[in-house]
Amino acid sequence: MGTKDTITKDYTADNRVFADVFNHMLYKGKNVIDPGTLHPLDTTALAVPYGSGTSEVPVQKFRDEFKSLNVMHDDSRIYLLLGIENQSEPHFAMPVKNMVYDALEYAGQVENSARSHREAKQWPSTSGEYLTGFYKDDRLIPVITTVVYFGSDTWNAPRSLHEMLSVQDPEILSLVPDYRINLFSPAEIKDEELDKLESNLKEVMLFIKYSKDKKKLSEFLKENPRMLIEANAARVIKAVTNTPLDIPEDAEVVDMCKAVEDMMNESKTKGAVEVLVGLVKDGVLSIREAASRAHMTESAFEEEVKKLS
Repeated sequence: MGTKDTITKDYTADNRVFADVFNHMLYKGKNVIDPGTLHPLDTTALAVPYGSGTSEVPVQKFRDEFKSLNVMHDDSRIYLLLGIENQSEPHFAMPVKNMVYDALEYAGQVENSARSHREAKQWPSTSGEYLTGFYKDDRLIPVITTVVYFGSDTWNAPRSLHEMLSVQDPEILSLVPDYRINLFSPAEIKDEELDKLESNLKEVMLFIKYSKDKKKLSEFLKENPRMLIEANAARVIKAVTNTPLDIPEDAEVVDMCKAVEDMMNESKTKGAVEVLVGLVKDGVLSIREAASRAHMTESAFEEEVKKLS
């Protein structure tokens, strides 16, 4: 697992971030899902397709994040299983990947129902119930998987199974069940919708959204002169946007505006020193003159000359 994958996985494991994603996807930004109502589940998807013989080899996959939700909405209690797949780059087989995860979860639920009936000695009343172990009145828990895309560009990979098929004949496709991905992508979400997010996911997504547009990023930072975010969020920004921010290991909170300003000033200083080193090499300036202009000691400037040589 790469650095970006590890950092984003740890980040979306935070219940506050996880809740933000699904409040946006399910409830248009309304604060319906409380982080405290989310409970982590085993991210290993393991299933033997129902009806298989004992010789079948189990299928095993690993999700990024998987949690259960028990929440009241519109006077009804809803129980859901929610998964997040993080992507720092477009995945061109994402519909199939997510479809496999969800299918394995449903297959596992069918197997669990059969096991529960056997343990409770609830014997089937029909041959159909006997065949699968899933009885007429049994019901499955909905599984919803969302792709959180940590990219500044529009997702340019397939969003549905049908887009991946070699045949586009409508008559044929009408008999091929489609599978669409649920996508959370900053480039495709309006700023006013991102503003509804409760956690620092708002700042992370807005920074990513404008990371390739210096003018808009500058405007965003000016509008948020004290953009204090937790260090884990700042590390996500650093990793996925390749912004060379200086984030101390023991930092708990990072002032992103100051971090970006320090980075830009350091870049300017580095560029100025490189110019002065060039002038020394060309014989235009002495070490003493160049060091004075760079506000450095002569020994420190000599070290810069050696580095650039």
